[in-house]
This record gives sequence, C-alpha cells and structure tokens, in this order.
Amino acid sequence: MKEYIIEENDADQRLDRFLKKLFPNALKSLIYKFNRKNKIKILWVNWKKTKQDNEYKLQVGEVVQVYLSDSEIWELSQPISISSFIKKGEYENLSKKDIVFEDNHLLVINKNPWINVHPWEHKTQEVSLIQQVDDYFKYQKLSSLTFKPSLIHRIDRDTSGIIMIAKDKASLVRLAADFKNKKALQKTYYAIVLWKLSRSEGTIKKNLLRIENAKNENKVQVSEKWQEAITHYKVLEEYRLQLPEGEQIISALEIVIETGRMHQIRVHLAHIGNPILGDKAYGDKRLNGYFAKNYSVTRQMLHAWKIVFTHPKTLKKMNLTARLKEDMEKFVSKIS
Repeated sequence: MKEYIIEENDADQRLDRFLKKLFPNALKSLIYKFNRKNKIKILWVNWKKTKQDNEYKLQVGEVVQVYLSDSEIWELSQPISISSFIKKGEYENLSKKDIVFEDNHLLVINKNPWINVHPWEHKTQEVSLIQQVDDYFKYQKLSSLTFKPSLIHRIDRDTSGIIMIAKDKASLVRLAADFKNKKALQKTYYAIVLWKLSRSEGTIKKNLLRIENAKNENKVQVSEKWQEAITHYKVLEEYRLQLPEGEQIISALEIVIETGRMHQIRVHLAHIGNPILGDKAYGDKRLNGYFAKNYSVTRQMLHAWKIVFTHPKTLKKMNLTARLKEDMEKFVSKIS
C-alpha cells in the first residue's frame, strides 16, 4: 500500500482524473476496477477512512491510499518518454537562450517557429512545445503529485514569440482568467505585412467566424454574426523594395490585441488589404513565393513580442519582451 497526500496543486479534481494522472499507464477501465474492488481508499483530515466514487473531488489534506504492490505502482506510474515516438536526432531540447523569464511559479518562453504548442496538432508526430517543457522539468521537483506545468495560452505553429507556462495550479487559474479579461494584461505583436497601410495607426473591429472542418475555405473568416475581435496597429517602419513588377512597400507593425481569437491578427490584416508576409492561408501566394525564393521567407512574419501582466503570486507588474527570431532579424536586416 502507498499513500499520497493531497496538496493545493492536486486538490479540487475528481478522484478518477487524479489517479489517471498519477498512473499514466493505467487505462480508465483499470482505474474504475481498482475503485470498485476497494483498492482505493481516502483518509480524511479527521482520519476517517472511506471509499468514494470516481467523481469525488479531492480536498487539501486528504490522503489517498492505493492498495497495490510496489511493482504494480511502479509499472503504472512510469511516464511516457518523449524519445519513444521520435526518430533519433530529430528532437531539440528547450534552449536556455529561449527562456525569457522563470521563477517558482512561471516559465516564459520565446517559442521558435515551426513548432506546435500541443502534441498531435496538424496531424503530425512532431515534438510539441509542451513536450519540450515536460522534458525541461523532468529533473526538477515540482510540489505536486499530478499537476504538470501547463500552457496558459497558445500561439500558431508558425508564429514565434512569448508563451507563458504555469508551474502551479493557482498561477494557471489566475492568469487564465486574466487572459479572458481585456484590461488585465496586454499582448503586443510584431508583424511584417505587404504594402503601405492607409493610415499610420488604427483599430480593426471585425467579428470573426471559426469554421470547423474547413476544407476549401479559410478556417477563420470575417463575419458580423460571430465573436467580437479588436486589433490595434501602429506602423513602425516602411521599407521600399524593387520587385519585378516595380517598387513595393513592406511595412513593419506593432500590434496590440484586445481579444484573442484564432488567427485574429492574420485575418484582420488580410481583411484591410495588408496580409502578413509569408502567411500561407490568408496571404498573397504569388508574393509569398517570390519572397521565399529570394529572401528565404518560409513562414508568416508574425512574432509575439511583448506582454504586460500582473504576477500571480507577487502581484507585481511584469513587462517582458521576446527578441525577434533569427529568420525575422535577417529579413529585416536584408531589406533595411
């Protein structure tokens, strides 16, 4: 028999979900069987032993007793290795140069482009950012039996820049709520778009419709009948380039979003006639091809640049900046 003391990071979750996280190699049916056959007991704070159903929500201070052999517990609790499903040499560790900020509660990363934040997105077996994060923490002792460092928000696969990860449940809950509150934090992006904008700064207010299972159409479209989306932009620089058809202007923008809809910045900028350079879904395919061939632009030139928020523990105002990635720096240098 082994005992597991419930602390804050593990509380307020269902018993079956706690056990599934505790024993990742156990099927749900096996966990239900354990409970059915009285192999799982809960010792309350007042030391009264009881059996609870799978939906029971665990509380701080309770003790979960698991009546299995040491060998069974060891076998069921072994984590799935990140190297078990990738080819040798294809995986890169999370680099320290890409860590913008870290303390006992938060990890803030400057995400590289061409990497999904969650596993199995886009139906690939590529290693995701959260798997890199799990690997990064594998030798660190975090104060939880089942809570794993969790993404607070996300950005697109080909977008680089700031991503925040919570190291404890309280930070995750607090910052996830802040991301839903327009005034609680501010996200600023850097983008390179095609052509000259009609004004040096402005606001785009266009509702967006997300189309599930889109095939021959864009996944997100402007639609007055759906979710509100607000994007503010400011022109930082204009670059004049000589293209085969004549002189063209490329603009660098600072973008602040009030809402965090899927593909919001990309769709809004395309809607006003200034698509992001390199955007395969909403951009100009002909010019994307030209810049890929002549300037090595192989992804959308969009970067999650800055974030201002309140630290969930210290309550201090945080103002973080993530440097541009090498491909964007090289492109800007080349056209300047």
